[in-house]
Amino acid sequence: MATLTLYHNPRCSKSREALSLLESRRIDVTLHRYMDDPLDRGQLAALAGRLGDDAPLMLRRDESEWRQLGIDDPTLAQILDAIAEHPRLLQRPIADDGEYAVIGRPPQAVLQLI
Repeated sequence: MATLTLYHNPRCSKSREALSLLESRRIDVTLHRYMDDPLDRGQLAALAGRLGDDAPLMLRRDESEWRQLGIDDPTLAQILDAIAEHPRLLQRPIADDGEYAVIGRPPQAVLQLI
């Protein structure tokens, strides 16, 4: 099995729980701390492609940065632009095996890739 990339925020309990689940199963995990190393628009678009139908769920709609934009029914392009501008808007955790990605809500969802 290839190494999984976990888009991770260590301040998030769900993200820490997903990491713990993967490590307890001895899965090789590469952490991408997206708050320290934000994804650019192209990387976000590629990640959205691997998320498939769940791509719109990569947006954290409850954050103040999103509410300030005042967009009620965003397109995927608007979602990607917003996350590129405000990395905090990226839902976490997201596990990515390079072919498919899943949002770890609940954290056990990341186990779908193993």
